[in-house]
Amino acid sequence: MNDTKNLIEKIKEGIQEKKGKDIVIADLTKIGDTICNYLVICQGNTPTQVSAIVDSVKDFTIKGAQTKPIAVDGLRNAEWVAMDYADVMVHVFLPETRKFYNLEHLWADAKLTRIPDID
Repeated sequence: MNDTKNLIEKIKEGIQEKKGKDIVIADLTKIGDTICNYLVICQGNTPTQVSAIVDSVKDFTIKGAQTKPIAVDGLRNAEWVAMDYADVMVHVFLPETRKFYNLEHLWADAKLTRIPDID
């Protein structure tokens, strides 16, 4: 469990390093039949920033948690990139794409933790 907490911390630091905004951590551990235990959701303002956030998360998790994502999907258009760390899924969105899919609402039963933006 501490490994997962550390991984989430490194993901958060990677997002903040590239000024990712509106970070939400959804704890799904109390919900049955989920593909992972945690979702980390955030956004970047442009496809370039979304890609930079993804690269930063990779760097921080490799250095700080000795973990690489199993898969990364969505980099081609970088509107919504999903990073699979088995126990933790990271979703990096453009604002309008995030609003459209509204994952936080989809997982409303989860315990949601909002991380204040760093300006």
